[in-house]
Amino acid sequence: MKDSDYKFLEEKLIASYGSNFNKIISGFREKRRVSLRINTLLTSIEECKNELEKLEIAFLNVPFFANALIILNKTERELEETKLYKEGKIYLQSLSSMLPPLYLEVMEKQDILDMAAAPGGKTTEIAILTNGKALITACEKNKIRAERLKYNLNKQGVTNVNLLIKDASLLDDFFSFDRILLDAPCTGSGTVLLEDNNSKQEFQEKHLNQITKIQKNLISKAIKILKKNGILIYSTCSLFKEENEMIVDYALNTKKVKLVPIEKEDFIPYLDSKYKETITVCPNQDFEGFFVAKFIKL
Repeated sequence: MKDSDYKFLEEKLIASYGSNFNKIISGFREKRRVSLRINTLLTSIEECKNELEKLEIAFLNVPFFANALIILNKTERELEETKLYKEGKIYLQSLSSMLPPLYLEVMEKQDILDMAAAPGGKTTEIAILTNGKALITACEKNKIRAERLKYNLNKQGVTNVNLLIKDASLLDDFFSFDRILLDAPCTGSGTVLLEDNNSKQEFQEKHLNQITKIQKNLISKAIKILKKNGILIYSTCSLFKEENEMIVDYALNTKKVKLVPIEKEDFIPYLDSKYKETITVCPNQDFEGFFVAKFIKL
């Protein structure tokens, strides 16, 4: 990361989080442990754990999600060589990234939209949470990323997804969904690894302004096509207030949605937020910096 990018990041985080800045930077310096999600469309949690134990792969259970495991003695590359991974029975995914679908209150037979779906971690998680029996529409405007999404859907045995190669903010207004997940394109300011010398992350005002414009367009569309009493989850892997609380401000100003409180877990490290209903996850050895807000349509 260039010095100018770090300076911009530092100034933003100090302005937003004050005394918690050092806690965030400490999290950015941690070597993050690998986590995975068990794909219960193709295997059971018990069978998967038994197989991991046979391979002498040590793991920890995750209190808030039975499908999730923290791996203690293997790298991502080593896990990718296992039969479990090659057969789509496990999916490597950060714990923070697993959170948004858990708050979406998905059920079988619902119409569900994933607005920015590639590479497919959250789409396939929704499929698992609905036992493969919901009607999922997954949008991805980039053709190359859409191919990666399609590959992951096929590999994990997910058949109930309608893939649209389209900018979700341009969806026709006649669409209507019970649940919408908007894991928005963002700066990725929560995913920084300061010990990674190969990091090419950029943080500048111009880029941030461009991103927030996209986020506002997407959440405006989400609010339009969400059914009455439907649930919208808005999330980013950013810690910048412009992408988080200020987008919540924008959504609430439409007077068409209200926030729903997200219950906090002891296992997850949090940062303070303007809205007590939302959560901001502090980076550490197991979590990326992350923001989640839950809305209901009025």
